[in-house]
Amino acid sequence: MGVISQFKSFFGRLFKKKNARIGIYGPPNAGKTTLANRIVKDWKDDGTEPLGSVSHIAHETRRAQCHHRLEIESRGSKICIDIVDTPGLATKIDFHDFMKEGLGEKEAKQRSREATEGVIESVKWLDDLDGVILVMDATADPYTQVNVTVIGNMEARKLPLLIVANKIDLPDAAPEDIKDAFPQHPFIGISALEGTNMETFYEAVAKQFG
Repeated sequence: MGVISQFKSFFGRLFKKKNARIGIYGPPNAGKTTLANRIVKDWKDDGTEPLGSVSHIAHETRRAQCHHRLEIESRGSKICIDIVDTPGLATKIDFHDFMKEGLGEKEAKQRSREATEGVIESVKWLDDLDGVILVMDATADPYTQVNVTVIGNMEARKLPLLIVANKIDLPDAAPEDIKDAFPQHPFIGISALEGTNMETFYEAVAKQFG
């Protein structure tokens, strides 16, 4: 390849518009995979399979799962994104917790190892992201070590961040508590399971990451 061709190839890659790669983060059972599946369902009508399965047992997602080139439109704004559904973040993973959910000791220990590996993988993915959707359970206390640590990490990396209070359909949901806890970041309350407030969510995604 000649010098001119090399320069064209280099600058072509440099200025080629790419998708915004957005990671969905949060503690276990906040509804990350439910949200990821909802996004795929809403913007892919070609029979695309969901990104992952959901479960009441924590750490069901143990490997990052990615869906490419989702074109989201909202109120005249359009953004093409890659969605990365990451394993739930936790400061402690104990196989005894899985046994309490009915798993045998061997399976519980295996699940614990996989969950730990998933947390490590989630952290590594931060180097390849253009932004983060941080999902929190609207029925839970927002002042957890995981939430505070993730937000601090995002701020240190200067990654655009959208905070999502999920499960607002539940009677004990208090999404305003999450909004008040982290007022420095954009916030939206949704129910990924019921599809509540998703249009406003997509508008916020286009605005924050577009």
